[in-house]
Amino acid sequence: MRPKGLRLLLAFAGCCAILLFHRPDGLAAETTLRVLATTFPVYQLTRNITATTAGVEVDLLIPAQMGCPHDYALTPQDMRKLGRADVLVINGLGLEEFLGAPVQKANPRLRVIDSSQGVGPLLRSTKGPSVPEDKGGHHNHRHDNAPNPHLFASPRMAALMAGTIARGLAELHPAGAAVYAANGMAYSQRLNRLADEGAGLGQRLRNNRIVTQHGVFDYLARDMGLEVVAVVQAHAGQNPSASEILKLVATIKAEKAGALFTEPQYPEAVGRTIGKEAGIAAARLDPVANGPEQAPLDYYQQVMRTNFITLEHTLGSH
Repeated sequence: MRPKGLRLLLAFAGCCAILLFHRPDGLAAETTLRVLATTFPVYQLTRNITATTAGVEVDLLIPAQMGCPHDYALTPQDMRKLGRADVLVINGLGLEEFLGAPVQKANPRLRVIDSSQGVGPLLRSTKGPSVPEDKGGHHNHRHDNAPNPHLFASPRMAALMAGTIARGLAELHPAGAAVYAANGMAYSQRLNRLADEGAGLGQRLRNNRIVTQHGVFDYLARDMGLEVVAVVQAHAGQNPSASEILKLVATIKAEKAGALFTEPQYPEAVGRTIGKEAGIAAARLDPVANGPEQAPLDYYQQVMRTNFITLEHTLGSH
């Protein structure tokens, strides 16, 4: 991110931290509370927490099929949505780099809930191909030591995010506090039970060493006891060169990885080619970064259980 963009984002994040715990008196008096979620996984969490709450509308900022918004730019329609919203729920940890000063200009009364608040983040994976050089021949380290924002891909982390969203909504909208607390607790418990299923599966797998598309599954791997020995893309959207593929194949063989997993949001051809060259299975795991416009409330659980089946099928179990 360019220094100017970084300053804008940091300023916006500072506003988020302040606004999360300062509720203006007028917000609770609104007939309809308009809650806007930035991404599909945050939207699904928020929908589960606000379910059955009267006078609350939940909308999604970016398209449900977008996936992780690594290179997203706000559109005029997005700005209109932001202008109408009372509360914005974000993933946090730098995932929404497209947010900044224009958001505060569009809606200075907007209240922000950072769902990653209080979570100790992992750093972004560095087990991919070598970092590309910029035009001056210097390595681009813009993601070095940056937090990995893909909390949502782990049920354990998603449960923590749900609790933070529920507490934030209760703070900003006391009229619905009891429902938010009950829904947040119930949904967090369901997600934690799902995480327990994943951890149990991780202990039964014959081979717990995997290769992933990029760092989206780092939290899931940690919480299941899996080891990510390599990633296909050090930075999302950057496919490895031919020489980097050869290095990846050598790493995969040396580390005795059990399988390579691609994602629905990216073409699978490169991953399958690497898997074939390395002599390991290649399959798809879905981090639930995107989904259908009208997804059921239990869509996250459905997709994660499908992921568990895929992991057991490709890696084997005792």
